[in-house]
Amino acid sequence: MAINDWNIQPRASACEACRRAFADKAPYHTFLFEERGELQRFDVCHNCWQTQFRDGATERKGFVSYWQGVYEAPPPPTEPIRRETAESLLRKLIEQNDPRYLPATFILAVMLERKRVLKVKEQIVRDGRRTFIYEQRETGDVFTIPDPDLKLDQLEDVQRTVAELLEHGLNPTQSSPETATPPPTATEPQPLESAPAGSAPA
Repeated sequence: MAINDWNIQPRASACEACRRAFADKAPYHTFLFEERGELQRFDVCHNCWQTQFRDGATERKGFVSYWQGVYEAPPPPTEPIRRETAESLLRKLIEQNDPRYLPATFILAVMLERKRVLKVKEQIVRDGRRTFIYEQRETGDVFTIPDPDLKLDQLEDVQRTVAELLEHGLNPTQSSPETATPPPTATEPQPLESAPAGSAPA
């Protein structure tokens, strides 16, 4: 999956079959399918899943993945976050869509997985490249994060980049392209043998 295929797909607030709003703590069912080269998400209530989608869902054209979750109603509005967090930075990097930040994006996703903010729902391998499908546990947002195949000698530089971004935020005006030191990118990819599948040292 190319870097410009990254996406954040929010969990629906209502069943996409019957259009009824999800009740708080109600079970819902999600499946992903590929359409025109892009991943599409479909959320349905338990009743519609049982009556319309359960039988033969995995045989549908373009089927990629399925999981079940529990809907959590959005919390009341709060004061905006005034400092960078790992999750807000991850969202900004995905929206930035800059290949230089692929290693940092991957490390942030692993950090959030270890903190139980994100959960791996699926791994997809295409053209020899692995992509992780993460779901944000509270909001249900889905992130697709390519694996940059980091080597051990790259981790220190990537971790330093992540620490600087968390401290100072993502602000392109802080330094000019001529003087800025770009974040490390994954070259000559090799599997990170010492780390478990789906994670890397944070």
